[in-house]
Amino acid sequence: MATNHHDTGYKELFSYPEFVQQLIEGFVPAGIAGLMNFATLKQHNGHYITPMFEEKIEDVVWSVNITWEGVTQEVYLYILLEFQSAVDRSMPIRLMHYVACFYSELLKQNVATPSQGMPPVFPVVLYNGTKPWAAPLDMYDMITPEPPGFLQVYQPHLRYYLIDEGRYTDEQLGLVQTPLSGVFSVENAGESWENLQQAMDRIVAIIQSDPNKERIDKVVTRWIKRHLQRLEADINLDQLESLVEDKAMLAENLENLVKKERQEGRQEGRQEGRQEGRLEEARDVVRTQLNFKFGEIPGWVEARLVQADHDQLKSWMRDVLFADSLEGMFKH
Repeated sequence: MATNHHDTGYKELFSYPEFVQQLIEGFVPAGIAGLMNFATLKQHNGHYITPMFEEKIEDVVWSVNITWEGVTQEVYLYILLEFQSAVDRSMPIRLMHYVACFYSELLKQNVATPSQGMPPVFPVVLYNGTKPWAAPLDMYDMITPEPPGFLQVYQPHLRYYLIDEGRYTDEQLGLVQTPLSGVFSVENAGESWENLQQAMDRIVAIIQSDPNKERIDKVVTRWIKRHLQRLEADINLDQLESLVEDKAMLAENLENLVKKERQEGRQEGRQEGRQEGRLEEARDVVRTQLNFKFGEIPGWVEARLVQADHDQLKSWMRDVLFADSLEGMFKH
């Protein structure tokens, strides 16, 4: 997996059991989350080298006890952080490879043995790209054409659960009052300082009501500082030590960025208005020339005028002086 700056911050978040619990309880079907005893969460090493490609994999792996039909067993949560710019349609193949390598590591460390069998794995892909996720969710779905019935049983199956962060609306995130949902809101704010300001107010309010406020505040503050650094926010991040304690300073800085954003938006709007005004003046000149020389202009010529940029219109101002017909003038 090609890593980037998001990975470090998220890996730290999910090194804390409460954030793993918030991910599962808030964004995985309740029927699955309800089976898990989160008091038994235990982190495992996700750092190993795959034997086939010598590819370093370092993702988030936890185990948790589940109780199903009166039987308690351990399940491994394999959380893959997928923060590439483009959707990787080979994800089912990658995950099958990763899970196989993870099982090999369990055998190597004598955590499991072939005679005992392998523990179940719940693969989760957390994605925060802007494009909607388009990769198949099961390895079997990649096999085309679909094999006949007698071959289907021999085909590989591995399904993962997708959490597509950007597909959650503000209203949906608002129903999940956890610091992690606040982090998702901040991510989804994009590069709009106004949206970020609103998301930041929300996450501060969530942290203030959290029973582990001081611990959560420190963790999320470190993540927020990385995020603001990525956005190149004009804020003295050295002064930001606590979202709760420094909320007034952060709010003031964000308000200044919002005002600057609005001012730049107005200036950009005025500039676009002036450019459109110059374009319309040039169109009027060409229309007058064409009307004078060829009479009323047809609709297809008007369409060409509307689509033309300023340089093209200036060129037609010269061409009309030598043109013998509209067809000849607009033949290209």
